[in-house]
Amino acid sequence: MLFLVGALLVLGVVLGVVAHVPAPVSAVAGLAIALWLALFAAREHLLGRRRGGRLDHDRGGVR
Repeated sequence: MLFLVGALLVLGVVLGVVAHVPAPVSAVAGLAIALWLALFAAREHLLGRRRGGRLDHDRGGVR
């Protein structure tokens, strides 16, 4: 329950900031976050393929 209250508080702060900055600033910030998430997803996807699976410890810890 405390986590939910904290999450709602953070959401309110972020939305308050977005409401008070000019629209182009919000758009640039949104694009920067979207680019960061896309790069992160691509990196994780490529690393997952190189490792042969999603997690290294899926093999039971025996090498």
